[in-house]
This record gives sequence, structure tokens and C-alpha cells, in this order.
Amino acid sequence: MYWMITLLGISLLALVATGIYLEIHPPAPDPVRIRRWKKLVGGNLLLFMAAQVGLLAFGVQEALAAQPALPSGEVSIGFGLSLIGIGIPTALATIGAGIAVGPVGAASLAVISEKPELFGRTLIYLGLAEGIAIYGLVVTILMLGKLG
Repeated sequence: MYWMITLLGISLLALVATGIYLEIHPPAPDPVRIRRWKKLVGGNLLLFMAAQVGLLAFGVQEALAAQPALPSGEVSIGFGLSLIGIGIPTALATIGAGIAVGPVGAASLAVISEKPELFGRTLIYLGLAEGIAIYGLVVTILMLGKLG
């Protein structure tokens, strides 16, 4: 198991080092060199993916063989599903806030670059878009209060 984690770390470091090297010294427009770099990066990616699949396979096996942390009678399937259901409003509200903040932030930067005096108004719009995530969090907290 530990050799798989080591393999994953080495392949990840090799990918990062290759990316940094290619950013500093881009390959010449020679097709032979470009093909060689593609093989090198492809090999690193293949090694990384193989290590992830192996880690997943061995990790699932160890997790299924492990003793349960809690006694089996304390947490029921219904309680676990209710906790997942309680987390869904926060997840969806956060995704919605991310979708809203992107265009609003881009538009507010464009407006601020042309008219800096509109900075306060753009902050209000960004706050309204971010408020969507806070509403989801409030709903989740209220639902947790009802569960306990």
C-alpha cells in the first residue's frame, strides 16, 4: 500500500517538474522533439493514473476489511441519508453562488476599470451573489437543529 502512495507522489512530482521545465524552456518547433516530449508527458500521466487506480483498488480492500469505528447499532442508514440530505442545500447553494459570482465579478472589474467611483455598487452586487451560499448554509443549520 505504501509503495503505491510513493509511486503516486513520485509521478505527481514528475508531472509538476515536467510542466515547470516546459514552461521555462519550451521545446523547439522540431516535430521529433515535440513527439519525444509528448511521449514523456504521456508516460508520466499514465504512471499517475495507474497509481491512482491501484491506490483506489487497494484502499477499498483495506477499508472493507477494517473494523467499524462505531458500534453497528448507533448510526442507522436513515440517519446517514438524512445527513446527506441536509448537506445538499449548502452544496447546491454554493454551486449557484459560484456560478453567479463569476460573471458579476468580471463585469464589476470591467466597470471599475472605466469608472472607479462605482466600486461600492459593484461590491453590493458581489455581496448579493455571495449571499446565495449563506442562505443555503442557514437552511442546513436549521435542518440540523430539527434532526438532533
